[in-house]
Amino acid sequence: MNTAAPITVDVVSDVMCPWCYIGKRRLEAALKSVPQLDVDVRWHPFQLDATLPKEGKDRQQYLSDKFGGKANADAFYSRIKDAGMEEGIDFAFQDIKLSPNTLDCHRLVLWSRSDNVQNDVVERLFKAYFLDGEDLTNSETLVRISEEAGMQSDLVEQLLETETDLDKTEAQVAKAHESGITGVPCFIIDGRFVLAGAERAETIAAALLHAEETRSNPDASDPD
Repeated sequence: MNTAAPITVDVVSDVMCPWCYIGKRRLEAALKSVPQLDVDVRWHPFQLDATLPKEGKDRQQYLSDKFGGKANADAFYSRIKDAGMEEGIDFAFQDIKLSPNTLDCHRLVLWSRSDNVQNDVVERLFKAYFLDGEDLTNSETLVRISEEAGMQSDLVEQLLETETDLDKTEAQVAKAHESGITGVPCFIIDGRFVLAGAERAETIAAALLHAEETRSNPDASDPD
């Protein structure tokens, strides 16, 4: 019986990043194509724009400031919408009213790992933002998502009113930047191989197989 530790896939991501949603779909497709592999997916925080205020910023104003006008923003997101449709994601960018500061979302993702529902929570956050146009700065939205994912929503509600793990989350975001990650999604496979960007499913699958084939001693304990 194989008792080797699973291959880890550490995904550095931001829930306001549409390419990260696309990357999640492609990772899922890759995992389905290599069912013989034991893989542990772990989500880590990144902020595309840490300057956004806690309450977020009007979406149209944000896009105008970032792209210099609606026409430029529409052209930019048109390519993303096409890529999303290929992965079964019907982005509803027109329904997004607020560009959020995502620190509280990342805190929720952090807490969800202990309940083993990280993937579910990340999926629900993406859906809430990109498909339903919900306000991710609203604690009620995050509490509802935690409840739907099977977490202790009453505890989440209490924690969101505090600064619990805020420093830890900000430190993890800073660590990602310091390690050279400038864009997301970023997939770190088995702690050894890095795929930057929303790579195709076959590319991710090939990297997973390569990681499995090149593990010198899968049973060895983590040196860290």
